[in-house]
Parts: sequence; C-alpha cells; structure tokens
Amino acid sequence: MMDLFDYMRENSMEKEAPLAARLRPATLDEVVGQQHIIGKDKLLYRAIQADKISSIIFYGPPGTGKTTLAKVIANSTSAEFTQINATVSGKKDMEEVVAKAKDTLGMYGKKTILFIDEIHRFNKSQQDYLLPFVEDGTVVLIGATTENPYFEVNGALISRSIIFELKPLSREDVKELIHRAVYDRQKGMGAYEAVMEEDAMDFLADMAGGDARHALNAVELGIMTTPRGADGKIHITLEVAGECIQKRVVKYDKTGDNHYDTISAFIKSMRGSDPDAAVYYLAKMLYAGESVTFIARRIMICASEDVGNADPQALQVAVTASLAVERVGMPEAQIILANAVTYVACAPKSNAAVCAIDEAMRCVRDTGNLPVPSHLQDAHYKGAAKLGHGLDYKYAHNYPNNYVRQQYLPYELSGREFYKPSGNGYEVKIREHMKRIRQEAAGTEEEEK
Repeated sequence: MMDLFDYMRENSMEKEAPLAARLRPATLDEVVGQQHIIGKDKLLYRAIQADKISSIIFYGPPGTGKTTLAKVIANSTSAEFTQINATVSGKKDMEEVVAKAKDTLGMYGKKTILFIDEIHRFNKSQQDYLLPFVEDGTVVLIGATTENPYFEVNGALISRSIIFELKPLSREDVKELIHRAVYDRQKGMGAYEAVMEEDAMDFLADMAGGDARHALNAVELGIMTTPRGADGKIHITLEVAGECIQKRVVKYDKTGDNHYDTISAFIKSMRGSDPDAAVYYLAKMLYAGESVTFIARRIMICASEDVGNADPQALQVAVTASLAVERVGMPEAQIILANAVTYVACAPKSNAAVCAIDEAMRCVRDTGNLPVPSHLQDAHYKGAAKLGHGLDYKYAHNYPNNYVRQQYLPYELSGREFYKPSGNGYEVKIREHMKRIRQEAAGTEEEEK
C-alpha cells in the first residue's frame, strides 16, 4: 500500500514541480551549454556514455546544470543512484546509504552512485565518513557545490575525484531554454498557448546572468499570472518580463545607440574625474545586463589612456579588478568594478603617454627605417665587434644617478621629444627627476671639460 502511495506522491510532485525541474533533460543530447566538459569528444561525455563514472565533483554557480548532469547520469547508468542534500541530511543518512550500497554490491554486484547536492555544507567529519567507502568502491561519489571545492571539500575526497567546473550559461543557451519552456508541450508550458516577444526573451536571457533556473522561474511566473489577450493567447511582453524578474526595464540595446552613448558617458565621466557620474553609468550598464568583462576592459583602457603615469597604480587596480570579476562573478563583481571605477575617476589625469606613442608612431611612419646608433647595437653575436656594434656604449649604472647622456634616438632624430610628463600626480615627480639627472649630468660633463 505504501508503494502505491509513494508512486502517487511522486507522480503528483513531478506534475507540480517547478518548470526548471520539469525541463531537466533526461539525456546528454538534451543538455544545453557546458560543451567544454560534455562535448562529444570530452572525457565526461565518454564516461557517461560508457557508464564508467568515477567519483566526480561538479563546481559552478547556481543554475548552470550541476544537478541536471547528475540526473542525466542517473538516467544513463546501470548502477543504483541515490541522492541526498547536505543542507538537510546528516551522517545517519549517509550510514543508511552506505549500508544499502554494501547490500546491493554484495547481492547483485551493482555499484551505487551517491549524489550529494551542496556537498560543501557537510562538515569535515561528515566528509571524512565517506572516505573509506569511496576508496573501496562501495559508493561512487558525485558532489555538487557552488563553492570552490579546493577550499570547501576535504583534500582526501578531492584527490579521489575529478573536478568539473561548470560555467554560467551563455545568453544564447538561456534563450534556447526559455524557448523550450514556452513552447514545449511535453515538459514545458506549450499547452498554455503563450507567446513570448523577442525583446522579452532577450531581456530575460540578459537578466538571468547565466542562471537558467532564474530565467525559467520568471517564464513560469509570467505565463501563470498574465491574462489571455483577445486572441486567446498569453502574451509575454518586455514589460511583463521586467515584472517577473523584479527588474525595471532599462532602455539599453547592447547593439544600438543607447549602448554606445552609455559607455561613452561612462568613460568621459571617469576621464572628467566625476566618480558619481561614473558609478551611475556603471550601475546602469550592470542593471541592463552588460558583460562585466566588457566593462572591465573599458576601465583598463581609461586607466592607461586618461590616467597614465600620473598615477601608475590606476592600471594595476583596473587589471586586478578585471581578473577578479572573472573569478567572482555577479553580484559581488559590481563591488569590485565600483572600486576600480571610483579609483580611476578620482586619480590625477595625464594623457602624456598617449601623446608620446601617437607622435612616435607618426614619426616612424614619416621617417621610415632609421638606423639604430652603432653603440646601441647588439655586441654579443659573432663578428659584431669587428663591425663596431656596441663600441663606446656607456653603461648607465656606472654613472651618478644611474644616468649618462648619450645618443639613444637615431641621429636623424637627435633632440626630438615624445614623452612630455604633465604637471599632475606622479608625473610631477617624473618630470622633476628627469630634469635633475639631466642637469647634473650636464654639469659633470662641463667639469670634465
């Protein structure tokens, strides 16, 4: 009788499960995204197809398919498949799984795959309990975690597992899942006769931030709460999409004028030393789903082009921010970007390096291939000394201030200046330093005469 009740309960739960759960693929070919680990030439794809799964840990942001891949393995394997969630399970649950796994292995010769969702929630002793059973093959462990497993999972379990990192889904991947959700009649909501406008689909794909579950929850909410139109269909417009994902729709077309106007205002605000305007335009871009890597690139360019040597630290801040946002992701990445933006906006400004390279490029274009002065030429290769290469070169470190006057530019460009430090920030020190060592060198030469 209990079996009948369990069957009815499972049937009911399957029908009433959230859309994201109902849309979960049953086979590898139905999985969207993560081709870097489940492409047909990849190890994980081959292992699942051959039913030769060893202990693995899926690591990645929410909504990227960790549980989905575990379910695909469950549908593909001949082994027993058991799932527990570390947020609500404990050592007693694992003891029951291990006991049953031993019986299954002894009586039927079948292995047991144990999928532990949120495995990082288990403490060290709970994780340690699994070690001998993973080691002797009683269970094959599949762990899923949103946290870096190298920090949150015991080293001994890590050494016995293969780590697969899942990436946030691309915008196109999320759009494909949204399309399935709206129009698939078997697993999706196709029976509701809903129609989603293209700009609404684009908006949800952008706002999802690579999290499929976030987008699918919004789709389900939109279809279930939007009244039918005069044509009998449910129309999911841009406005409906904005309400469902709890974000105001910002007019921001990533391929249109508004995109270029906003990024232009963003850069000009940093260049103009207005941190308030700069961080406002940063917020506008983030709110509209602009790529954090795109924004980080613009900050690095501004740090080089508009701050330069007036504050050499600005470029380091921008580069570090760029690396950090790739590792951290949203929403925390917005804090990292805000730090970089306000630093660059408040830094002293100089475009002296830009002017220097622009003028030098024009000079090279206009003057052609001028010869390098012979005393600067390489003196190490065979026969160089006989040709006079490197002769009479003055080694700067042998002179006061590690500086000596000699001809560095081609002789035809003698006296030409390209880099002219500004009177701002650190370039004041650069200018004073260069002036001082040149004057002292000239004085030394006069004394020697």
